[in-house]
Amino acid sequence: MQPVLTATEMQNADKAAIESLRIGEARLMELAGRECVRVICKTLDRRDLDGTVFLVVCGKGNNGGDGFVITRHLLNIGASVDLVLLYPEESLSGINSEGFGMLLAYGSLQENLRIFRSHDEALPFVAETTYDVLVDAMTGTGFRLSSDKEQLSGPLSHGIELLNNIRERSQAMTVAVDIPSGLDATSGFSAIPCVIADVTVTMAFLKTGFFLNDGPRSCGETEIAEISIPRFLVEPAGCLLVDAEFAASRFILREPSSAKHTNGKVLIVAGSRTENSSMLGAAILSAKAAVKTGAGYVCVSIPTELSDAMHASVPEAIVIGRKLETVIEKALWADAIVIGCGLGRDAETVRFTDALLSSEEIAGKKLIIDADALHSLSGRGLPLATEQYSDVLLTPHYGELSRLCGLSSDAIAANPIETARDVALRYSVSLLLKGNPTVLASAEGSVLLCTSGTEALAAAGSGDVLSGMIAAIAAKGADLRDAGAAAAWFHGRAGDLADDVSSLVSSGMVIDSIHAAIHEVFELHG
Repeated sequence: MQPVLTATEMQNADKAAIESLRIGEARLMELAGRECVRVICKTLDRRDLDGTVFLVVCGKGNNGGDGFVITRHLLNIGASVDLVLLYPEESLSGINSEGFGMLLAYGSLQENLRIFRSHDEALPFVAETTYDVLVDAMTGTGFRLSSDKEQLSGPLSHGIELLNNIRERSQAMTVAVDIPSGLDATSGFSAIPCVIADVTVTMAFLKTGFFLNDGPRSCGETEIAEISIPRFLVEPAGCLLVDAEFAASRFILREPSSAKHTNGKVLIVAGSRTENSSMLGAAILSAKAAVKTGAGYVCVSIPTELSDAMHASVPEAIVIGRKLETVIEKALWADAIVIGCGLGRDAETVRFTDALLSSEEIAGKKLIIDADALHSLSGRGLPLATEQYSDVLLTPHYGELSRLCGLSSDAIAANPIETARDVALRYSVSLLLKGNPTVLASAEGSVLLCTSGTEALAAAGSGDVLSGMIAAIAAKGADLRDAGAAAAWFHGRAGDLADDVSSLVSSGMVIDSIHAAIHEVFELHG
């Protein structure tokens, strides 16, 4: 899995590479520039760039220095480049001044380079030129925002608007160097204006801001540039990106000589029926998902009058009633337990849920607490409710977490990684915070990000499907937080495979695609 760093963590890695490993700053910059050109050529599917016209807009810091290196290498393989320096040449220092000096020497010897020393100087020429590629080399990961939608001014604002305006009115591709200018590398908040890139070539490691708030919209596709900063400088990484290989590694296959009771026994306490409504569908979706994800034995606790419908929908499942003693007895048998999907919130159900969550038999198991069981927890107080559990995964969305920890949904959405980490640490639980991305935090403070899936998962019942998948993977032996991460990845991929049109996907279609998602991963990763 790839590390995902904050801006501060990336700065520390840069510093360690320079000071501890003696990798010179000029060498890092040269590698960064060459890698950007490699990605550009790969994206354009070209080895040389004869006849290709570039606009490179540079700031005064090291991101601008990367832009100077990029310009030089573009010229070396036949491109024509217009370079705009947003700040006075006198503001450049050290290797950035040297890099600009090299370009001045280039410009005296060939006609493919035009250098403009300000936005205003460039504007008349840029307006009448057709560009193939625009390169944003203005700010980099050192850029910080004090608040979302902070208003920029001066040369930086002019440079960003120049690139965005050309992109909007032409077919030119925008490539951001390290990060789109105007985007905070840690929070993903964007300034006004902010570069909208088609491709972001980031140095050494992914950044948290790529996945949060405005980051996905601003970054486009992301490519990692290998610039000789080794991974051991950032280990143990506080945040990692879940990938297909990780998901495959946590999916335990059945042994040839195994039996149903050795391949994961799942208990699902879900579903409800009142005079006015029924939520049996939540229990059916969760149970189907557990079966499809390979659980050897699935038992569902539902009101007994709903048992015929459950048998018809999920014939593989065993059905028991809602008596507390019966459920607790079955909990002793189970390897993993899901509580909450469509369980209901009436007073009697809340009392039943409280009693269930307070029992030692339940507390000692791998326990996934979802939906209406989270509602019950929020009424009891999270510290009191979780301290007796040995292995619990809470699976809230932003609104449910708000009720559990007291923060507003907006505050959680603004900083989901640190919020999830803080809640998991404070209450010694594992936490799966549903959203885009899905954030998985452990009681020890490590975080996994899962970005698989699209709007295909934005359908009723999607969370019920995920809970059943988590339970199946955990029951077969995976650590509960890791099971959550693997299930979230397969869940997202199943949504992608369910239909060519994401907006038409239902939760039942996601279940039908679980096998395809798992088969695909094992074909690629053994």
